[in-house]
Amino acid sequence: MSPFLNRYTTPLTLGLFAISAVSGLALFFHVGQGIFHSMHEWLSIVLLVPFAFHLWKNWGAMLGYVRRGTLLAPAVATLVVSLAFVLPALSHGERGSPFKAVQLLTKTSIASLAPVLKTTPDALQASLVQRGYKVVSSNDTLDTVAASSGVPAMKLLLDVVPAQ
Repeated sequence: MSPFLNRYTTPLTLGLFAISAVSGLALFFHVGQGIFHSMHEWLSIVLLVPFAFHLWKNWGAMLGYVRRGTLLAPAVATLVVSLAFVLPALSHGERGSPFKAVQLLTKTSIASLAPVLKTTPDALQASLVQRGYKVVSSNDTLDTVAASSGVPAMKLLLDVVPAQ
C-alpha cells in the first residue's frame, strides 16, 4: 500500500463517515433536505473507497474478529435490523409501503383529505391557519402548505391527524 493510502485511509474513512452520519441525521429529522440529500448519497458512495482501503490495510485484524467469532453477532444483528425495513417492501411491493400511503395523504388536497380526517375542508383549513401554516385555499395539498410554511409535510400531517 502506498504511503499516502497508508497514512490517510483511516482519517478519510472517519471524516466521510462523520459527514454521512451528520447528513443522515439531518435527513432523518427532515432538516435541510435540499442541502443534505445529494451530499449524503454521493459522499456515502465516496466513503466506500477509503473504507475498502481501510479494510485491506486492516485485513489481519478483520480475520482475527472472524476467527474469534466476534464478528458473527454484530453481522447477524445488522442483517436482522435491515430485514425489518426490507421485508415489508418485498412482501407488499412498493404499492403496499406505508411510506407511499403517507406520501399519498400529503399530496391530497385539503378538501379531499378533510373527510378522511373526519372534519370539513373549512375546519381543516382553519386548523392549519391557526397553527401558523400558510394556506391559500382548500385546494392546497399538505405538501404545498408545508413548502410555503417551511416545515416537513409529515409534521403537518401529524398535526392534523385527530388523536384517538
